[in-house]
Amino acid sequence: MTVESQEMPEIGEIVVATIAKMTDHGVYVSLDEYNGLQGFLHISEIAPGWVRSISKFVREGEKKVLLVKKVNPNRSEIDLSLKQVSKEQQKKKLLEVKRIEKGKTLLDAVKESSGITDKELEKIEDAIFTKYDFVYDMFLEVVTKGISVIDELKLPKKVLAAIEEASAKIKPPSVEIRGICELTCNQSNGIEVIKNTILDSIAGQESNITVTYIGAPKYRISVRGQDFKTAEKTLKPILEKIQKTIEKNNGTFSFTREESKKTREG
Repeated sequence: MTVESQEMPEIGEIVVATIAKMTDHGVYVSLDEYNGLQGFLHISEIAPGWVRSISKFVREGEKKVLLVKKVNPNRSEIDLSLKQVSKEQQKKKLLEVKRIEKGKTLLDAVKESSGITDKELEKIEDAIFTKYDFVYDMFLEVVTKGISVIDELKLPKKVLAAIEEASAKIKPPSVEIRGICELTCNQSNGIEVIKNTILDSIAGQESNITVTYIGAPKYRISVRGQDFKTAEKTLKPILEKIQKTIEKNNGTFSFTREESKKTREG
């Protein structure tokens, strides 16, 4: 492929690059998403202020998230900036790259499992992009909602079976919200009332809810879900039921939030 026909990045685009060569005036990099196309990161664009030593900020072989400042296709010149990339942009770009890599790995598994050709795989990938921005998003939705969620893509049965098999290896993202319930009940069987109240409130949802006895009168309630909205929707009626039952039995109820947690998909 000649330089003239090679795809070039656009000005303002955020790219991932590998540090290839360091000089006194800046750094030459290869753009990971453009077949190793060369770009240049001038010393003035590495960090704010005066950069005494480039090696304090970048190292050969290291990957960096950079901003495309200037593109000259005729001379194959691409000027880049590191200092103009925010931490949020870096994080977003690296997550995007990770999703792309995961999607490619899963598609390779589908190809091997179903025995389809490269050309067939390309058609399937095109079909996926009609509904999803990332291939990985399809696999993630399949594992959380079931294979029927991609019926509209009209993929061959052997491919659907391979997608379902590959999706089963994904650990879907989840969140956990939790807090401390302080419960008292002055009746002679107060402990039993509290215990039964908690058990009744979570009946049928034990797989997503954990109740831990900390020590009278405190109980930790943890709820897991696909996202915070779902988890909150589960927790709210549980707390309302506990409060209503406890207060009906002349007891007291209070709930104090603890820090929520979020796990990444894998």
